[in-house]
Amino acid sequence: MKPKKNFKTILIALILTGIVMGIGTGMPLASNTGELPTSGSSGVSAGAPMIPANFSDLADQVRAGVVNIQVNKKVRSADSPHFRGNPFGDRNPFGDFFGPFGGNRPDRKQQGVGSGFIISADGYILTNNHVVEDADQIQVKLSGGKEIDGRIIGRDPKTDLAIVKIDGATDLRPLKLGDSDTLKVGNWVVAVGSPFGLEQTVTAGIISAKGRVIGSGPYDNFIQTDASINPGNSGGPLINMQGEVVGINTAIIASGQGIGFAIPINIAKEIAPQLQKNGHVTRGLLGVNIQDVTPEMARYFGLKEARGALVAMVVADGPAEKAGILQGDVIVTFNGQSVAESRDLSRIVASTPVGETVTLQVMRDGKALILQAKVGEMEAERPTGDSGDSSHQSLGISVQNLTPQIAGELGLKRTVGVVVTDVEPGSAAAEAMIRKGDVIREVNRKPVMNVTDFAEKIKTSKGGESLLFLIERNQNTLFVTITPK
Repeated sequence: MKPKKNFKTILIALILTGIVMGIGTGMPLASNTGELPTSGSSGVSAGAPMIPANFSDLADQVRAGVVNIQVNKKVRSADSPHFRGNPFGDRNPFGDFFGPFGGNRPDRKQQGVGSGFIISADGYILTNNHVVEDADQIQVKLSGGKEIDGRIIGRDPKTDLAIVKIDGATDLRPLKLGDSDTLKVGNWVVAVGSPFGLEQTVTAGIISAKGRVIGSGPYDNFIQTDASINPGNSGGPLINMQGEVVGINTAIIASGQGIGFAIPINIAKEIAPQLQKNGHVTRGLLGVNIQDVTPEMARYFGLKEARGALVAMVVADGPAEKAGILQGDVIVTFNGQSVAESRDLSRIVASTPVGETVTLQVMRDGKALILQAKVGEMEAERPTGDSGDSSHQSLGISVQNLTPQIAGELGLKRTVGVVVTDVEPGSAAAEAMIRKGDVIREVNRKPVMNVTDFAEKIKTSKGGESLLFLIERNQNTLFVTITPK
């Protein structure tokens, strides 16, 4: 029996040793403070926070700066069509935030709920453009329950940012803005907002990725997080563990879970002052159409690697042409900043002050050249109600200029032409099987440049005769004949 007793003694000793050591071979156990032990060789920095003990203090710290935004807006009928978002309507993966496209319905009032956060003690609030766009009335509800009328100070559809102002409120608590460039994948973050109208909802997660391109605009550079984001969170803050705003919650993928996107706060810090002062954003312009460099193109243009922005077209008399940039050049640096792909150049140029002289490095025939250009000014975004829409009753369609943003959403390289934004049932266009989202490239074998050019070609055509359209649909082209009624 004595050997059995010794065996039991040894077994108990081993178990106790395992408990004290945290089971030895596993990940070190988190302490009650949510920090890793300061010793050991787990590969994680000593003293680095793992899972926070709780988020209560952080939530209490920021809630007072988060607001609920309620919006009333008129939904336009087919008689007054406006392009908002993706022309493929319900197939828009971000439909939960940006809504379906168009529809032949009578004018009606629509209510929406979003979020925002206070950025100054005198009542300026940062939110998403799509939350307040076309709003007839804005009601801002503070954390304490007080409701105040809000008004739009400025909007920027290209970055989906907007500034709303409230007056008469006291003791407002602005949130501190952080530095989104310092974020690392795996950092803990908290989202605060009003998902489905449920005010002051707090969710937590980590940074899943940075620099995401989701096709929502020309300056996509989203933070991806698995902190729960739902409709109504739009415009609310994404907070780091220091209580600083590092992002503006903006979009989700309707069919996904644990995938949300936020605009980096550093983008907002560039945009917000202009919106407060001018109501719109002034952006730099280089005067080129650009595209990514594929491995095949890299070999053709004599490049060692597929990087940079390939110049597909140079705008006549623009800054690029004056600087000596040619079609086929590959821009690899802009004012000392590396250009890995075309969207990098778009973002950098847009944020460069108008009139500034910059230095570019371009690759031409395998050789590096240094050029200087004076940055021009990009044409300002047209205000709501003047978006370039054009309706043609004889055809039964409405069209809009093909902007870079719309072209990006449709996966198109060229921005010349018009996009169909509405088709009237039973019309000539409907009988010709023209669809919303079709891009009209030509009329009677002549290129269409914009809505004005399209209207002129329709107007000068002989009455009663069929028109020949060249249509681009799903990145394929086809000819369509249509007889005006």
